[in-house]
Amino acid sequence: MSLSLKTLTPISFFTLFLLLPFTASSSIQDLLKSQGLPVGLFPDNVKSYKLDRDGHLEVQLESPCMAKFDGRVHFDRVVRANLSYGGLVGLEGLSQEELFLWLPVKGIIVNDPSSGLILFDIGVAHKQLSLSLFEDPPVCKPQEVLAEKVGRKKKGFQVQR
Repeated sequence: MSLSLKTLTPISFFTLFLLLPFTASSSIQDLLKSQGLPVGLFPDNVKSYKLDRDGHLEVQLESPCMAKFDGRVHFDRVVRANLSYGGLVGLEGLSQEELFLWLPVKGIIVNDPSSGLILFDIGVAHKQLSLSLFEDPPVCKPQEVLAEKVGRKKKGFQVQR
């Protein structure tokens, strides 16, 4: 069965037109940009992503990792959120270090791109950051690499003499 343009209704053509930019070959950066978000919200180790019709976004990373925006952030292997124009809400799988505490990031919103600001909802507070921090995907390092750099080794509860 072949499909010709003559058999497409205006609504199905419009739906097809909307979905074309987000085929499997489209990057997460292209998707973010099309939704009014900066391209550097997700790290450089994104393996794949899925976006359903309801706007539920699931991003698969190669491994859990740590990156830096204005402070340290931790990405789980899978990050989920509801994507709408200018925002990621209901975020799961992203946390940010604040005053030696790791707090879950619950939402990321760009209300007015001309302001140059992005809003991080960390539950107990809202944090405004410069959009310039998110121009490029951050380098995301596996947790093991970071532990080695700060001199921590996996010793567990061994008795030290």
